[in-house]
Amino acid sequence: MANPLDTRRILIMATDGFEQSELEVPLKRLQDAGAEIDIASLETGDITGWDEDDWGDEIEVDLLIADAKAEDYDALVLPGGQINPDLLRVDDKAIALIKAFADAGKPVAAICHAPWLLVEAGLAKGRKMTSYKSIRTDVANAGAEVVDEEVVVDGNIITSRCPDDLPAFCDAIIDALGPVDAHT
Repeated sequence: MANPLDTRRILIMATDGFEQSELEVPLKRLQDAGAEIDIASLETGDITGWDEDDWGDEIEVDLLIADAKAEDYDALVLPGGQINPDLLRVDDKAIALIKAFADAGKPVAAICHAPWLLVEAGLAKGRKMTSYKSIRTDVANAGAEVVDEEVVVDGNIITSRCPDDLPAFCDAIIDALGPVDAHT
């Protein structure tokens, strides 16, 4: 039997200061499910994660956010960490890319502090969402109904709170993409 995400392409958008586990765990789980993954960032080369209380590992960037196109992918994953989404949310091209995925009805999955990016993209209003506890007021002020659950799926928007929620977060992404019908 084929993997559930064979033929699916997923973009992970991150920059320096991404929460290590929130990029690495979805990357591995989605690859293991058969998806092809690209990492997009603000600059080429490597980006460095944040691992608990210090800088973590580097990961190679595949393409610039400016060169990424929503139509080339089936879903967008946004890791958290405090630094990563704070840097990305002031980048017009990053926000435009998030909006393009959302406008196309493709899954946009944000964990921890990454819902800040959904707020900046104007995607929170009227949605049910969760996030890391320190930004829940920001998400609520943007018009979302904020709940304290490990994963929340509202249409094509998937949100989770923290690294402890990664199993449910990854499952929700896989479920949102579903198996590819071999007859289409």
